[in-house]
Formats: sequence, structure tokens, C-alpha cells
Amino acid sequence: MLYYILSAVAGAVIALAAYILIKRASLNGRKDAIIQKAELEAENIKKERIFQAKEEFLKLKADHERYVNEKNAKIREDENRIRQKESSLGQQANELEKRLNDAENAKRSLQAQREAFERKAAELEKQTAQVNRQLENVAGMSAEEAKGILMENMKAEARTAAQAYINDTMDEARLNAAKEAKRIVINTIQRTATETAIENAVTTFPIENDEIKGRIIGREGRNIRALEAATGVEIVVDDTPDAILLSAFDPVRREVARLALHQLVIDGRIHPARIEEVVTKVKKQLEEEILETGKRTCIDLGIHGISLELVRLIGRMKYRSSYGQNLLQHSREVANICAIMASELGLNPKLAKRAGLLHDIGKVSEEDSELPHALLGAKLAEQYKERPEICNAIGAHHEEMEMTSLIAPLVLVGDAISGARPGARREVIESYIKRLRDMEGLAASYEGVTKTYAIQAGRELRVIVGAEEVSDEKAAELSQIIAQRIQEEMTYPGQVKVTVIRETRSVAFAK
Repeated sequence: MLYYILSAVAGAVIALAAYILIKRASLNGRKDAIIQKAELEAENIKKERIFQAKEEFLKLKADHERYVNEKNAKIREDENRIRQKESSLGQQANELEKRLNDAENAKRSLQAQREAFERKAAELEKQTAQVNRQLENVAGMSAEEAKGILMENMKAEARTAAQAYINDTMDEARLNAAKEAKRIVINTIQRTATETAIENAVTTFPIENDEIKGRIIGREGRNIRALEAATGVEIVVDDTPDAILLSAFDPVRREVARLALHQLVIDGRIHPARIEEVVTKVKKQLEEEILETGKRTCIDLGIHGISLELVRLIGRMKYRSSYGQNLLQHSREVANICAIMASELGLNPKLAKRAGLLHDIGKVSEEDSELPHALLGAKLAEQYKERPEICNAIGAHHEEMEMTSLIAPLVLVGDAISGARPGARREVIESYIKRLRDMEGLAASYEGVTKTYAIQAGRELRVIVGAEEVSDEKAAELSQIIAQRIQEEMTYPGQVKVTVIRETRSVAFAK
């Protein structure tokens, strides 16, 4: 039994060994086939890469040959161009050499002609000298003497002809200048818009009802008296419905009073202390508005670089009149007239406009000067670094200074045109305002006087004096002295009431 088992096992082992040998032989055959296949594929890939490399080489070779051919063609073109230029330069050199030869021949010819001319000139000079000697023998005088006589005769004839020509030219120039001046002035007047004088001495202040009118008057009239004392304006409260009249010859005072009343009515608190506070505040606001008006005027006219103080004086012109004509409107008008005439004459219109605007600043100066307003304006313009020709034009616009610039006569003419046109000025108002100003100035000349106000159309003069400097007895005496002097020195209708106010104030602060 064991034998059979061993035999069976041995047979199985032999069979397994045989299977293994057969399998190994099969694997070796497959391995050789795979290797052979791989070698074949590698050979194909190698051939393909060699073919691609050959194609790339041929392509690069063709590109290189094309590039070389293009370069060779360009080189041949450049060589042809250079040969053409060389040929052209050769022709030019030949032509230039020919011209040089021609110039040399011409030079030799001119030299020969010059020598011949010099010979003829020498012969002519000899003949002229011989003829001159013969003429001297015949005339009995030398050539120099004859020349002098001839020159004197020619000079006399030239003087006569020149004088006649000058006279004709001057007459023609005067005639043409007169016509041209008339044309320029007429065109300027036609191109300038004008306004009629509407200046007056009364401002109407509207109110809503009689209750407000009563509050403005105050108990026993203390509010209205305080307002009149603070502003220098006569406040007329009558039966006129819904209105109060503010009367004063000075437009600045009327404007201060109007603005103060407006603020007091809106605020509702109306009493003497509040009135003084509001009036002081309004005066400061009005100074700012004056400066703003001056700046706006300069901007409207296109004038720049003016000193701030001169700008403030320009703004003050809004509240100043000249014979009823508003001074700011008059100055703007003169500035435009001067600019138009300067343009017509070929002068600087900006310079002329600047001089026209500033020509009356002497009228609004706060400086106490005895100078006429034109000279005072020139002094102010010079003080604030204006150009010399502008200062001269300001000072000479009433011919109180010699004119040294071409702008000066334009300002003179512009001022005359603006002031002389129909409806521009009112002589009566100007004389009335001048009388009131003189009256205030007369009273202000006394020591101790702090403020003076001419009110009621000049029928009353209120003089405010300092309590520390003027006693009650001296205040009474001062009223008599001022009244007597007004009576002796001034001309006025009716009578003038002189009121001297001496007020004592005691102020303390609770801290």
C-alpha cells in the first residue's frame, strides 16, 4: 500500500516537474518574441526620427538660402544706388568746375573793364578840372564860392517849400483830428448805457402796523431820540400809513438807520441800549458791505490788482452823490467811456478803464485835506502804488495838474461826457448837501464836540459834546457861538436851530 502511495506521489512529482519544464520553455519563447518585437519598433521609431530630422534640415536650409538671396539682392540694390550717386556727384563736380572756370573768366573781364573805367574817370576828371578853370575865368569866382551861393539858394527854396508843406499838413491834421475826435466821442456816447439821476435825501421804511410804530417811538419818545442820536438821521413818524420816513443828506447814515430799524423790528427788543448796540453792529456790517461792493465793481469791470484800501473807497462811492448823480455809477460810466475811446485810439483800454474808475476817489476820502478832490485822489493813488500815468490822469481830470500821459485827456473827456449829459446831475441837491456838510464841519471845529448831525433838511443842527470836556454852562455858550457863526458865514433859508447835547454816562460791570 505504501508502495502504491509512493509510486503515486512520485508520478505526481514527475508530472509536476514536466509541467514546469514545459511552462518555462513556453515563457522563454514569449520573451524572445517580445524582445524581437521591441527591437523592430525601436528600429521603426529610429527611422522615423531620422526622416523628420532630414525634413527639418532641408526646411532650415531652404530658409537660409532664401535669406541669403534676399540679402544679396539688397546688397546689389545698394551697390546700384551708390554707383548712381557716384555718377551724379561726378556730374556735379564737372559742372562746378565749369562754373568756377566761368567765374574766373568773368572776374578777369570785370578787372579789365574796371581798369578801362578808371582810365576814363581820370580823363573825365582832367576835362572837368579844365572846364571848371574856364568857368572860373568866365564867371570871375571860384568853384567853392559858386557852390556856396547855389547851396544857400537851394536851402532857402527848401525852407519855403517845407514850411508850406508843414502848414498844409497841420491844417489837414487839425481838420481830420477834429472830425475823428467827434466821431469817437459820438460813438462812445452811443455805446454807453446811461441812467438818470434819482438821488434824494429821504428813505421810506415800511412797517406792518401802528403798534410797531409806537414801539419805535417808545415811552415819551426815548427810543426814537436814541435812534436819532446814534445815527444822525431824522426819523419822521406822521400819519403816513405803514411807513416811516428816514431823512438825512448822507446816504450812509440813512442806510445805517434803515438796517438798524429792520433788525430792531425783527428782533422785537427796542430800547435805547439795544438801539446803540444794533447801530454799532450795523455800522460794522455796512463797512463789510462797502468793501464787498468795491470788490464786485472791480470784478465786473475786469480790473485787478487794486489796493484793498482803494477797493474800500470804490465801495463808499455807492453812498456818495455828485450833484445828484450816484458817484459809483458815474465812475463806472467814466471807466467804460475811457476804455471805449482808448480802444478807438489804439491805446491801452484796461489802463484807461482803471483811471476812469479811480478818478473821483478823492471825493470819498476820509482824510481831512484842503486839497481839491482831483489832487487828493492823485495823492491817494500814488500812496497805494498805482502807476504814474493813472495818478496823473486822476489829478489832471479837472486840469488842476499838468497832463503828462495820453490817458489823462481821456479821463477828462469821459468825466465831462458822463456829467454833462441830460438828466445826469442836479445842481440843487449838490448845493443843498454841500451846505449841510459845511454846517456840520463848522460845528465840529470846536473843542469838545464829538458828533454833529444836520437834520430836518438843515433846519436843525444837533451837536453832541463830551461831558468831561464841556460843562453845562459852556454847552449853552457853545450853542450861541455856533448859531451866531452860522448866521454870519452861511446862506440858508428860514432859520437853523442849534441843539447842543451834553450826556453823562456811568457804566459798571457785574462779574
